Amino acid sequence: MDRFRPLRRIQVEPERADPPPPAPPAAGGGEAEEMVPGPAAGLLMGAKVRRRAAVYRDCKGDYIGVPNDPCLAKILSKQGDNKVLFADKVLKFTQSGKMKRRILVITDFALYLVDPDADILKRRIALAAVDRLCISNLSDNFFAIIVPTEYDCLMVSTRKKEIVDIIVRAIKSTSEYEPEVASSNRFEYHAAAEVIKEVEFEEADGGIKTRITHKEK
Repeated sequence: MDRFRPLRRIQVEPERADPPPPAPPAAGGGEAEEMVPGPAAGLLMGAKVRRRAAVYRDCKGDYIGVPNDPCLAKILSKQGDNKVLFADKVLKFTQSGKMKRRILVITDFALYLVDPDADILKRRIALAAVDRLCISNLSDNFFAIIVPTEYDCLMVSTRKKEIVDIIVRAIKSTSEYEPEVASSNRFEYHAAAEVIKEVEFEEADGGIKTRITHKEK
């Protein structure tokens, strides 16, 4: 099954376009790893009109149809999870800065990241391990899930607001604390245990320019 067919005007594969100009050196030390307003920027990473429209989008929750997907249903069943709060395709940044297609499934106990091509569970994050979520103040599609006991996760989705809201509500419903939602146009996250990266956002040319840089620990 091709789970990554375009759904409701959302397109995963980036449009072909000229490559972006080389990134300038990052201020404050470190090398600029990636300037993100590349080919996919208009679709998944900063189209203001698309993000404004998202405010009026109906929140469906499961955009994949998990109960009808044998692979996803089996993964959740093995973990004893069966209450799906959200499921959709996302882009996830790897430690090296590459973007990988993933299916994000949120239940009332955990987050699941599944490789849609290999039908393999790549990571399970218990909701109890989530400390906070980082987003910008602008109309981009980036969000980071901060997991102090493991390593963090930077992802991109046109349904960022819905994902963040669902994670916060799910944690509040099963614990005595509410995770912080840190909103800033610059934040850091651990791409791996010993790898710290900084994400910086700024408005440029009617859109959002995003820069990801490696930080010295």
